Amino acid sequence: MEFFLLHYPFTCLFILFLVLYQVKPAFRFFCKMTFYKLWFFTISIGVVILSLPRGRNVENMRIFRTLVLPLKYIFGIQIVVKGKENFRTKKPYVLVLNHQTSLDIMVLLDILPRRCVPVAKKEILYMGTFGLACWLVGTIFIDRKDKEGSIKTLTEVAQSLHKDNLRILIFPEGTRNHSGSMLPFKRGAFQLAVKAQVPIIPVVFSSYNSFYNQKEKRFTPGSLIIQILPEVETLGLGPDDVPKLTEQVRDSMLTTYQGISGMTNGASHQ
Repeated sequence: MEFFLLHYPFTCLFILFLVLYQVKPAFRFFCKMTFYKLWFFTISIGVVILSLPRGRNVENMRIFRTLVLPLKYIFGIQIVVKGKENFRTKKPYVLVLNHQTSLDIMVLLDILPRRCVPVAKKEILYMGTFGLACWLVGTIFIDRKDKEGSIKTLTEVAQSLHKDNLRILIFPEGTRNHSGSMLPFKRGAFQLAVKAQVPIIPVVFSSYNSFYNQKEKRFTPGSLIIQILPEVETLGLGPDDVPKLTEQVRDSMLTTYQGISGMTNGASHQ
């Protein structure tokens, strides 16, 4: 045995890895999340190389999306999409989604419409090749600490929505939320939609809890429902209508979230 350990250390480490992966859920969770992050930083190099010839362009998002899609098969995540017909409109709109975990990036790219770019915090821009890849696909970065600068950026975006025929993706909760509900919505997405006079399309991800839980260090194969809700029109609305519009959209998304999360959680216990 001692001879084996001395001469085949990598084999021993590999066997130890397999044993720990099978018997320790926390170790398995760590390995999967590490692989998830490494995948993004690795494919970012490919996105940068393939995107550089045409520079910063929303069409580069198709490259990013293609390279991310295999992840759901690797992790055994089945995604069921409902309400696809609500994406058939060719006009600009603002897409709002609930935000639960870092896995949201993988999931949203499964249904991301053409010419759709996300709004993200500026810190992501400085995350090496991943930040550069996000910039090249057209991501709009805002500084959360600079309210005036953020408003100016969103105003510029509102002016370019029709001109460039864009769809803008925003997580109105502003941060990840593991509570099983939804945080109060920030109004930026709704102010943008009203300013540009474009509709809002709410998209709801069901709870990940049937297969993923960060506190419990659990990450198993499972299923997720994405419900695309009908567009909410903003034509004729003004700044004074934004608070009511924000609550209206949040209420409909929360009701939908509770309904479809019950479906996935029920299925996981059958």
